[in-house]
Amino acid sequence: MPQTEEAAAWFAAVYQAVQEIPHGRVTSYGHIALLLGFPERPRQVGVCLKHLPSAADQPSASPRGANGAANQETVLGQEGVAIGRGSLGERTVDFETYGWFPSRLPSREGEDESDSE
Repeated sequence: MPQTEEAAAWFAAVYQAVQEIPHGRVTSYGHIALLLGFPERPRQVGVCLKHLPSAADQPSASPRGANGAANQETVLGQEGVAIGRGSLGERTVDFETYGWFPSRLPSREGEDESDSE
């Protein structure tokens, strides 16, 4: 998929941010967008995750594809995250128990607020 420099930088930022989610925790697309300074872009975070690099390009990436949701459920289960089912059969996660919603990314902890603008 051809990308502009801006799009490539955004994809890289999303991938880096997602890799900072601690083992056994989950967050939302909206929170990743907020942490990156673009709270209006949660759908773009989802697009990035839909197009994760292949395992050959990024060995630590979660497997995606036709069975991506089932694969992700398996990975999260191995991390101890309980996956529930909603009334329509959709997968759910209890954010109160497993949610990760820091005010900034761990990799940016030492930065001054003005440095991140």
